[in-house]
Amino acid sequence: MKSTLIKVLCLSLLLVSGISLGKENKSLNPSTIFIAGDSTAASYSNADHQGWGEPFKAYFDNSNVKVDNRARGGRSSRTFIAEGLWQALIDDVRAGDVVIIQFGHNDGSPVNDNRRARGTLPGIGDDYVDIVNQLNGKEERVFSFGHYIRQMVAEVQAKQAVPLLASLTVRNIWNDHRIERGSGQYGYWMYQLAWELGTPYIDLTNAAADELELLGKAATAALYPKDHTHYHNEGADLHARLVVAALKGIRPTLADDLYSNKGKAVSPYDWAFVRLPVVPDVRRRSVFMVGDSTVRNGWGDGRDGQWGWGDFVADWLGHPPVNFVNRAVGGLSSRTFITQGHWQRALNMMKPGDIVLMQFGHNDAGALNDDSRARGTIKGIGHEQQTIDNMLTGKTETVYSYGAYLRKMVGEARARGVIPVICSPVPRKVWQEDAARIVRAENSYPQWAAQVARQSQTPFIDLHALVSARYDELGPEAVDDMFGDARTHTSKSGAIDTAGIVAQHLAPMLGLTVVESVSVEAK
Repeated sequence: MKSTLIKVLCLSLLLVSGISLGKENKSLNPSTIFIAGDSTAASYSNADHQGWGEPFKAYFDNSNVKVDNRARGGRSSRTFIAEGLWQALIDDVRAGDVVIIQFGHNDGSPVNDNRRARGTLPGIGDDYVDIVNQLNGKEERVFSFGHYIRQMVAEVQAKQAVPLLASLTVRNIWNDHRIERGSGQYGYWMYQLAWELGTPYIDLTNAAADELELLGKAATAALYPKDHTHYHNEGADLHARLVVAALKGIRPTLADDLYSNKGKAVSPYDWAFVRLPVVPDVRRRSVFMVGDSTVRNGWGDGRDGQWGWGDFVADWLGHPPVNFVNRAVGGLSSRTFITQGHWQRALNMMKPGDIVLMQFGHNDAGALNDDSRARGTIKGIGHEQQTIDNMLTGKTETVYSYGAYLRKMVGEARARGVIPVICSPVPRKVWQEDAARIVRAENSYPQWAAQVARQSQTPFIDLHALVSARYDELGPEAVDDMFGDARTHTSKSGAIDTAGIVAQHLAPMLGLTVVESVSVEAK
């Protein structure tokens, strides 16, 4: 009940203050950017230890905005509040300021001991435990990680300021050629809280891990001379730059004149605002989904009554102890999903034994080259290619066939021990004029997807045929309610129905059973 009240309060404050995290492109103009966090963000003078909050300052023009780094080493979300550090920060926050909140490294410590007593209860629930603190001898009620973050967010918003939640920095811990992507589940809990509280989310963990894996073990080790958690100036700057890249991709974004020349030179991660999901629990097997808006529409929140089927597959499988990670991005083709980096970012999260469902085609028929989206692919599955001067990006690009991009994803997934599954694109709601039957595509993307699956001996789910048959069975009147627009994007009920078809084919691969029905109240 308490978390629900806090959520309502936060949303109300957003409306009162006029702060919008929606699609409008209004800029933020804070007087101060505050940082609340631990030693991985704190400022130090040590040669072998620096937090990202110190080099972060150089990315901004201090004549236009102040960066006030209040991060303090050794603190958890709980002790940052209990020691008064948070109160001192919030007292200085003014309307319009930005507060970046990043905790988790120390929250997994013991809840009660005679050394630090800084741990929080795991998760984001309303549970608590009453203790007599062994460190100070005082009675204390200790809450979950989520409770403390909610308190910070609510108090920032009460000041009509903007909170941003960031996931953990990366520790220099490797398993073969893969670096650890977060200590525990704190990054995922931050992601959940960002959704619940309506705040931007900075996925620093995966962004940093992607770069460090490109550097490799030896070069990464040089950035962490002290231990596996703390880096020196260069490592701190790497993390700071990635925070800036994410800030440039949130909505509303920071005004451009707040950045220094160094900050202006940072390439933005333009899709930060859609808050793409992260892996909930790295110890478990994962099912990834990549595709377009028919798999994940917009922010994945049902805006305009439109949903993608990828958001409901887990419901049909009874929410088993398996991660379901829907990384599809609306408006992209197989080509632009790769060229804009989304495929690589998703692939980097995968581990051997994971499954990736891929569905493209709706946007592949677009123009190969224009100044609007430049997302089309060469028709078919051949080896043709065309070199263009991309009118949208201003760069030279070689464009390949639809089949070539699918083969690339299939091959790269298999190279990492990941099981690829190709899905043909779902049908549009277009009925034959003389019959209550959905028009089937011919010699087009559904057939080309099937051909690539056969040639590469990849599991295939013919969603085009299966969903079309389902719509034929239901008839035009019932199917109308299954769409959130005229013919392409499903409503919640339509997305759930399609997800059930996907689940029927996925269940045997996971050793699971499909439930009898899923309520439209699933999300």
